[in-house]
Amino acid sequence: MGSRATAPSRRQVRWWLVLPEAQLPAEQRRYLSALTATTDAIREAQALAVEFGRIVREHDTGALEPWLVRAGGSELAEFRDFAVGLRRDQAAVEAAVAKRWSNGQTEGQVNKIKMLKRQMYGRASIALLRQRLLHAA
Repeated sequence: MGSRATAPSRRQVRWWLVLPEAQLPAEQRRYLSALTATTDAIREAQALAVEFGRIVREHDTGALEPWLVRAGGSELAEFRDFAVGLRRDQAAVEAAVAKRWSNGQTEGQVNKIKMLKRQMYGRASIALLRQRLLHAA
């Protein structure tokens, strides 16, 4: 019995669509090339998603406004709605793109506290919770 290639999952293809092509192996690039050749909508969604990711990663505030105009005029409702949402608080979005810091460390600590609290199901005193937080790795 010969080996049969299996189609990638939707989740895999979604990730492939948002990653820069240079990061993908040749087989995945070929698959995406065939996929994006089928419809303009998929090609446009990929281009908008990849460009937005680049803007955020490279902190390219100058490219944000042209991207918002392009996404706002898109045929794809999801990108139009996303652009409208970003424009609602554009100053905060621009600051988030421009700044190189993040609140990831804070979010991680909050997540750890909530996880420990859930594990104890509200049965522990504050003193025990404090000890678990201090000794958590």
